[in-house]
Amino acid sequence: MKTHSGAKKRFRKTGSGKLRGRRAYSSHILEKKSPKRKRRMSMPTQVAQPDKKRVRTLLTGKGK
Repeated sequence: MKTHSGAKKRFRKTGSGKLRGRRAYSSHILEKKSPKRKRRMSMPTQVAQPDKKRVRTLLTGKGK
């Protein structure tokens, strides 16, 4: 199985093996969100625990 092209562009593995990705809710309806909240959203965040297994599979290219 090949590496998932979409996942490759959206997620990144850190040196210690953690997964980084973009924050949710950061791309539209920004007018009502506070500047502080928008600044925090611009920084990458760790992938949530329930999603780690799926993202890792997509990045490593290993099948089931």
